[in-house]
Amino acid sequence: MPRRDIDSQAKAGGLPELARLFLKLGFIAFGGPAAHIAMMEDEVVKRRHWITHEHFLDLLGVTNLIPGPNSTEMAIHIGLVRAGWRGLVIAGVCFIVPAVGITLLFAHLYVVYGTLPQVAPFVEGIRPAIIAIVLGAIYRLGKPLVKKNKMPGVIGAVVALLSLLNVNEIVLLFAGGVAGILWLNRRGFGKSVPLFVLIAFLAPAVTHATNQAVSTDNLTLAALGLFFLKIGSILYGSGYVLVAFLQGGLVEARHWLTQTQLLDAIAVGQFTPGPVLSTSAFIGYLLLGLPGAAVSAVGIFLPSFVFVLLVSPFIPKLRNVPSLGAFLDGVNGSALGLMLAVCVTLGAAALTRPLMWIILVVAGVCILKWKIHPAWLVAGSALVSWLATSIQI
Repeated sequence: MPRRDIDSQAKAGGLPELARLFLKLGFIAFGGPAAHIAMMEDEVVKRRHWITHEHFLDLLGVTNLIPGPNSTEMAIHIGLVRAGWRGLVIAGVCFIVPAVGITLLFAHLYVVYGTLPQVAPFVEGIRPAIIAIVLGAIYRLGKPLVKKNKMPGVIGAVVALLSLLNVNEIVLLFAGGVAGILWLNRRGFGKSVPLFVLIAFLAPAVTHATNQAVSTDNLTLAALGLFFLKIGSILYGSGYVLVAFLQGGLVEARHWLTQTQLLDAIAVGQFTPGPVLSTSAFIGYLLLGLPGAAVSAVGIFLPSFVFVLLVSPFIPKLRNVPSLGAFLDGVNGSALGLMLAVCVTLGAAALTRPLMWIILVVAGVCILKWKIHPAWLVAGSALVSWLATSIQI
């Protein structure tokens, strides 16, 4: 987008509108990255028409290839596209701050009372609604992609299956990109070989980097901030990868946290809205109070702003190079496949009784037929579940 257009959008109220949208999403975006991205697609593609389905998918594909929390980086990308570097900051901060603030509230209650409040009935009802929201986004994003070429759909289906078999997510993303090059751009195969070889070497290296142990440090603000800065710089994959880093780095290597404290911190990240990496603020508060929470949150989220700023100028150029465009199509198909696998995994855990299936079906109909806003579905599903639990349905 030209600089002049970006400036005119910002002056025309783009920044306040960005702030309102991502503050709202920061408060209502339950269910993990796939659900967050589905809600963003609903807001910025379907409702506001800020970007096209194709552009949104390109942003999603590139976001999946860089370290950091996917949904946060999508918010940052959208802010950058909408209103330049100021939009980048506003969208990212507004999406992160509500989650961190709510997490700090739970951290304070945890320190004072030594336990977490009971929120299970609300969370149980939210999960099937989240599955419906994600499935709706997969349908809307996948339809134009598959209409252009059937191969990304095939790649997505294969990736979903392999993901359910516990194949590494980053390997699947790169493999999907390679498959895109080989199948969508078969005539240019010879020109694609150098890129194929580079990706073949990069994928194992990236996967290996995410599993490296970090050295032991004494507990200081600087050491705490550096620990989370390292995680934010190399973290790929789901929240389970974050758990592995925290277990190895904070419980086993440094002994800063007990196993129980870590489990409670992860639980807070699961039932609060916004990015799950806000768990870092909970841990920082337990260890060093408000200063610890601040350096932990800044450390883990700061790399995402830097990565988005660095890669954003190259995204439009990818479509101008046939082999890279094919690679991005394959990655986009893989990203949708990973989202589908998340739905299956969530469904196995969430759809445990008839009421949850009813919530899923009703929410799905509301999304596809009546286009009800996801925020109302989340709130309504939580309320229905709480009422059902209260009267023991």
